[in-house]
Amino acid sequence: MPLPDRPNQRWSLDFVSDQLASGRRFRVLNIVDDFSRECIGQLVDTSISGRRLARFLDEIAQQRSLPTSIVCDNGPELTSKAMFFWARERKVTLAFIQPGKPTQNAFIESFNGKFRDGCLNQHWLLSLADARYEIMQWRTHYNHVRPHSSLGYLPPVAYAQQCA
Repeated sequence: MPLPDRPNQRWSLDFVSDQLASGRRFRVLNIVDDFSRECIGQLVDTSISGRRLARFLDEIAQQRSLPTSIVCDNGPELTSKAMFFWARERKVTLAFIQPGKPTQNAFIESFNGKFRDGCLNQHWLLSLADARYEIMQWRTHYNHVRPHSSLGYLPPVAYAQQCA
């Protein structure tokens, strides 16, 4: 797969699961720009359907333009009718990786590891609202403060602005 050469050209997305202090499971949808490594968005909920995913992507599209393609696995939310029609109507290509080959979606897999180590493993999350708050705080730091060696030690937002 060729590497993107500008911000907002290709995004990657994937889900991470965890649990609250009560034992209740929740999921986080992570979306990353493959060029700038910016975390475009994170959707935190107990259940995320294809329809909810499509609505979330439309919410993001109100702030920035959609990419030409999104790299993702073959999960049921991503292969749903809702996502198929969403992608077709918005002219976004869903680039599915081969089943069992997470390395084909390396940008999001790398991000997921950093997210788990730097956020989920660091907090005892009491409620879904608490999880949303802590994840939002972590994402703000990740995008605006945390330097990335692959970006010349700039944070993702600064790198994307420099390249724009």
